[in-house]
Amino acid sequence: METGAEFDLEAFLGSLTSRPGVYKMLDETGKPIYIGKAANLKKRVASYFRGNAGPKQRAMLARMARIEVTVTRTEGEALLLESQLVKRLQPRYNICLKDDKSYPYIYLSTAHPFPRLGFHRGAQRRPGRYFGPYPSAGAVRQTLKLLQKVFPVRQCEDSYYNHRSRPCLQYQIDRCTAPCVGLVTEAEYRRDVEDIVRFLEGQGQSLVDDLVQRMEAASGRLQFEQAARYRDQIATLREILEKQWVAGQQGDLDVIACAAREGVICVQVAWMRGGRYLGDRTFFPSHSGESAPAKVMAAFLGQYYLNKPVPSEILVGELPEEAELLTRTLSQQAGRQVRLISSPRGHRREWLQMVRANAEAALKQRRQKKLDNDAQMEALRSLLGLKACPRHLECFDISHIRGDQTVASCVVFDGEGPVTSAYRRFNIEGITPGDDYAALSQAVRRRYQRRLKEGHSLPDLLVIDGGKGQVGAVSEVMEQLGLGGIPVIGVAKGPERRDGEEDLYLAWRDEWLHPRNHAGLLVIRRIRDEAHRFAVAGHRRRRQRARRQSVLESIAGLGPRRRQRLLQQFGGLQAIKKASVESLSSVEGISRQLAQRIYETFHETGS
Repeated sequence: METGAEFDLEAFLGSLTSRPGVYKMLDETGKPIYIGKAANLKKRVASYFRGNAGPKQRAMLARMARIEVTVTRTEGEALLLESQLVKRLQPRYNICLKDDKSYPYIYLSTAHPFPRLGFHRGAQRRPGRYFGPYPSAGAVRQTLKLLQKVFPVRQCEDSYYNHRSRPCLQYQIDRCTAPCVGLVTEAEYRRDVEDIVRFLEGQGQSLVDDLVQRMEAASGRLQFEQAARYRDQIATLREILEKQWVAGQQGDLDVIACAAREGVICVQVAWMRGGRYLGDRTFFPSHSGESAPAKVMAAFLGQYYLNKPVPSEILVGELPEEAELLTRTLSQQAGRQVRLISSPRGHRREWLQMVRANAEAALKQRRQKKLDNDAQMEALRSLLGLKACPRHLECFDISHIRGDQTVASCVVFDGEGPVTSAYRRFNIEGITPGDDYAALSQAVRRRYQRRLKEGHSLPDLLVIDGGKGQVGAVSEVMEQLGLGGIPVIGVAKGPERRDGEEDLYLAWRDEWLHPRNHAGLLVIRRIRDEAHRFAVAGHRRRRQRARRQSVLESIAGLGPRRRQRLLQQFGGLQAIKKASVESLSSVEGISRQLAQRIYETFHETGS
């Protein structure tokens, strides 16, 4: 085993502490390949070198160059630190939770006299109430849409609300009571807000009972319109509760089950909040390999709850490794007792069985997709004459209109399909407009200079949307960067420009291939089309941004705040263009002279 000339393993083990902590195994570039935690660092690290390692462990040790440790006060702290580092660094030999995006919430701005209800994702810094998390943005938007039908609380941004002079369309269709123009009192509005909070806190049934009493009271006062409104609210709420209520459940809990087969592991999570079923989500932890489900569950729970509220109860299909330590750590993080339950009864057992069945179904679909992808990759290998199937493909494309606002895209595929988190766009500057060769060269150079500098993985195959000229420009850059060994191919439309009849240029053989409807072309077409879509979307966004800002930014004396006021007051650039000098000067901060300058700019340039 090579451990690096500067690293003395025996001396390191001899000086290692017996306290709890985290150890990192690093390769020769200093990149972590495995991160673990230990109650006793000396015993745990030394156990790797006793000669009874399995194949995976031997492969890991062969790549290891040195070991670093971080001492913690308790084993619980070590577990938290391990989960944080694994989730952030994604070491090659750890079980990693790849989906690291934050989950959406419903946000209520309670500090405002007329609170706003809306979608929120990210840090919870603003004052107010946050309800969730929800499994997807779609689940949040569906809930907001249903709530707006029952309780007409505004969902518009404060910037829009503050500049209204008349009710918007939401008022016309009975989805808002127009507090922006004073058509509802603060007390009446506050009651709707309180009802929404009760519903989102899981008090739906008691809210329905309360609305029934209000309906009967309004009817007794002969306020039949108000009684009819309560009747409609009751009917809609009952319909929602029938769809979302979890029989026999109270409070918050998560249900987590995992399924494993032939080295692929799926983890399914279902959310219950306040007795309501919010939805579920499927995860496929990476690097799980042949790991036991109990080990996968331990790694998953530690990483999954790092940045999320922990419910009081978690139903698990199988108790994780070191369940007692994990329970103590989660309880400490939540500030209250958290229970891991692996053998629930009654309705809870039925829910766990359902989530386990969903995990099995998702695993089956994933395995079938993997088999299909493997077959396509093998066909691609055969078509191109490569020694091994490519497992990391990157494709570049260029989008512009007559050289204006040029954008290059880079999309990434692995053995399972698109890796959207690795996609990148490049705004191309400093080239002759319309020079696609220079644009591709700049994008490729920027991409791989950074990848080399940061020690990231490089592609097994580089795909360029273009012919021999584009491939030649890219190959020259790759040679300059010392990456000439990476195969580069160009994809050009065939004579009839029909899908399935593309021509391929292979740079390393200086050869054109003319396959027709070959199975290996499916992968090439998918990545080429995705690169094209991503480039066009970026170009459109850049062009729209330039159209929206360039004319206003060219006007002397019109700073960012004044531009923002103009756009808010008039609703967009076209309305500003049509406005008179008098209308422009009526905006706060816009003098008569500046208004005249704005008017002349639009009408002289013909924008």
